[in-house]
Amino acid sequence: MILAGDIGGTKTVLALFEPVASDLRLVHDAVFHSGDYHSFDDVLKEFLRSGTAHPTAACFGVAGAVIDGRAQITNLPWVLEEPALASVTAAARVKLLNDLEASAYGVLFLRDDERSVLNEGTPTTHRGNIAVIAAGTGLGEAILYSDGTHFQPIASEGGHADFAPRSDEEVDLLRYLRTRFDGHVSYERVLSGPGVRNIYDFLRDSHFAPEPASLAQQLASGDPSATIAEHGLAGTDPLCVKTLDMFAGIYGAEAGNLALKCLAVGGVAITGGIAPKLLPVLRNGSFMRGFTDKGRFATLMTRMPVAVALNPRTPLLGAAHFGVRISGENTPRRG
Repeated sequence: MILAGDIGGTKTVLALFEPVASDLRLVHDAVFHSGDYHSFDDVLKEFLRSGTAHPTAACFGVAGAVIDGRAQITNLPWVLEEPALASVTAAARVKLLNDLEASAYGVLFLRDDERSVLNEGTPTTHRGNIAVIAAGTGLGEAILYSDGTHFQPIASEGGHADFAPRSDEEVDLLRYLRTRFDGHVSYERVLSGPGVRNIYDFLRDSHFAPEPASLAQQLASGDPSATIAEHGLAGTDPLCVKTLDMFAGIYGAEAGNLALKCLAVGGVAITGGIAPKLLPVLRNGSFMRGFTDKGRFATLMTRMPVAVALNPRTPLLGAAHFGVRISGENTPRRG
């Protein structure tokens, strides 16, 4: 039995899986509001009390950097350590992965109907590296390194790298955000839920179009990013439409940057919560124009397959399959 988890600042998802043939069967799962618990141990003990099976291995994707088997959860006072978790779960093997590592590994096990293709590309004869990028509350990036037979997830904090504008308009956006954020502007300041609002504010304050009073009221009383996305997708406000188009172009450009850095001829996977909600925008051409706008390497970029992961439990799926891997079972290899 494999215990898997997707642990974030807002919610924690835990599940027990049983390896069956070349796949996994879900035995039991539960969702917890992270802020209601003093520690992850409390969540874990409550979950394990609700089931009768005991895990042989456990793997958790966590929202935070994992160093020497230890992780501090972003936006929570939780500290997770592999030896302590082994004691609580009584599992023989326990592994902590960065949430994007888990998401990257989960990409390998998605069904065709759990992907939305943005670029078919030209698949290579041999397995190649895969780039994984995820805009959500923040911006996560990871790499699936291929040795030709197996894939190994590699974590990064690439979302905090410096934002690199590609046009005069984006240069102006950088200047605007440098003032807002005391000089340093990372890609996460643009490619995230809060980043959508940052782009919108820049366009509004640059007088791209007037902001209707009704829209200003909605932004002040609800979720600003969701409101901008709603109006942008519906085409009911030019500021919101332009915001989403600019977001898609920058998202494509940074996905292309990551793909170049790891030579992702195996493909690029877009995970996270934002992409499935903005599929019509990502399909309108702005994303792929940003992705392929790499000068002398533009032709190479067009050959890379690009797809959006539609399964919201991709990180949990990755943690579960990685749990099989560390348990010594024969986990299936896809990709």
